[in-house]
Amino acid sequence: MRTPLRAIWRPLRHALYLTHRWLGIAGCLLFVLWFISGLVMLHVRFPTLTPQERLEGLPALDLQQVRASPASALAQIGVDAPRKVTLERSADAVVWRVIDARGGHHVVSASGTALPAFSPRSAEAIAQAFGGATARYQETQVDDPWTLPNASSFDKARPLHRVALDDAAGTELYVSARTGEVVRDSTAFERRWTVFGTLLHYYTYAPIRRHADFWRQLVLWTSALAMVSAATGLIVGTLRVRLRRRYRGTAVTPYRGWMAWHHLLGLVGGIAILTWVFSGWVSMGPGRWLSHSTPGDAAARFGQAGQVFTHDIAVLQRMPAGARSVKAVEATWFAGEPVWVLSDPGGHRAVDARSGQPLTVRAGELWKAVRLAHPGVDADPPVLLTAPDRYWYARHVPVVLPVWRIVLHDASATWYHVDAVSGQLLATSTADSRLRRWLFNGLHSLDFPLFLKTTWWYLTMWALSLMGLVVSVTGLVLGWRRLIR
Repeated sequence: MRTPLRAIWRPLRHALYLTHRWLGIAGCLLFVLWFISGLVMLHVRFPTLTPQERLEGLPALDLQQVRASPASALAQIGVDAPRKVTLERSADAVVWRVIDARGGHHVVSASGTALPAFSPRSAEAIAQAFGGATARYQETQVDDPWTLPNASSFDKARPLHRVALDDAAGTELYVSARTGEVVRDSTAFERRWTVFGTLLHYYTYAPIRRHADFWRQLVLWTSALAMVSAATGLIVGTLRVRLRRRYRGTAVTPYRGWMAWHHLLGLVGGIAILTWVFSGWVSMGPGRWLSHSTPGDAAARFGQAGQVFTHDIAVLQRMPAGARSVKAVEATWFAGEPVWVLSDPGGHRAVDARSGQPLTVRAGELWKAVRLAHPGVDADPPVLLTAPDRYWYARHVPVVLPVWRIVLHDASATWYHVDAVSGQLLATSTADSRLRRWLFNGLHSLDFPLFLKTTWWYLTMWALSLMGLVVSVTGLVLGWRRLIR
C-alpha cells in the first residue's frame, strides 16, 4: 500500500475498530433483546381479532328485524360518503355499523328502536354473547399495551370497556364504549408471552407507545446505531480473517476463546443481523421513504356509483330460511351497482341489492369498475388468482381466494386485488409498497417463495436467530470484560 493511502487507511481502520468495540457493546445488548423477542414472536402472535374470529363471535342476524335502510341510517348520523356500512347484531339489537371517510365509528339502530348507551353492563352482555362464557366487566380505559400497537385501526372507537370471560383461555374482550363493537381479544397466554415478544421487540410498552413521535424516533435511531455496529463488525471481521496466509497453527482468526467465537460466527451471523436491522429500520419509513406513492382517493371510489345508497332492504327480508346463519351484511357497490354481501362462518356471497340475484364478477364488470374509479387510465387485462403468489399471500391466516388482480398504468403503478366472489376491493399496492414488501417482509420475515413453506421457514429462522444470538452474547461478554477493566 502506498504511503499516502496508508496514512489514510491506518486512522480509518483504527476508527472502525473503536466504533465497533464501543458501539458494539450497546448494539449487542439490543441484538440479544431483539433475537429473544423475535424467537418468542415466531410462536406467539400479538393479540389480534381476525376477521374470521370476529365473524364467528357475532350472533346470527334476524333479517326480518331490519327496518332501516342504509340510506336512512346514514341520514340519521349525517354521513355522506362512508367507507363501510355493515349490518350486524349487537346483543339483542340489530344495528348498522358505519365507518365514515375519516375513520370515525358510528352505530345506528336497524330495527327502528332506540339504542341504549354502551355501558359496562351492556358491554358484559355483548362480550358474553360474543365469547359464549360468563363475562365480568374489568375497567373502561383509553388504551393499554394490547390496544396501542397498530392502534389507528380502532382509535375512533375509544374508550374501550375491558371485559374478562370465565373460560379456560383467560380471554379478555375490548368493547367500544361508543359503538358496542368487539374490537380486540386476548388470552392469558398471549398477554403473558407478548410482554417478552412483540412489546419488547418494538418497544410498544404503553408509556413509550403513547408518544408516537418519540417512539418512532427511538426505533429509527436505535436501529440506525445497531446497523453501524453490525456493519463495522463485518468490515473488521473480514479484515482480520486469513484464509491463505494463516495465523499460527493454521488458524484463520488471531483470537481465542469467546473472541474467536464472536469473530468467526460474526462473519456469517453478522450478515443476518445487518439485514434484519436494516429491514426493521426501513419498516419505520425513514425520511418518509417509500411512503409517498399512494393510490389516492380513486381506490376508495373503486366500483362505487356515488353517495346515494339505493339498496332495498326488502331483498334481505325475502332471504330464504338458509340465510338464518348470516352474521353480517355489508351494503356496498360493484361496477356502479348496489350489492349486498352476506357473510357467515362458512364464507360469503353477494347478491344484487335491488333484485336479489346472485352476483357474478366477470372481467367486463371489472373494467367498468376501473373506469369509474380511474377515468382515462389504462390497465392490463384482469388476471384471476386461484393460489397465493409472491404478492398475494398470508402466513398466519388463510388468504382470500380466488381474487382478481388488476394492474393499472397510473403514476403510482397501482395494483388492485379484488374478491372474485363479491367484487370488493381487498387490497391496493403501489410500486413503493411492493418494493417495501421485499425490503421489509422479504429481508425481515424471509417472505421469499422458497421459505413460504412453514417447516423450512421455521428451521431457517431458528438457525439464523440462534447464530445471531450467539454472536450477540459473545459480544456482550467481551464488552463487559472490557468495561470492568
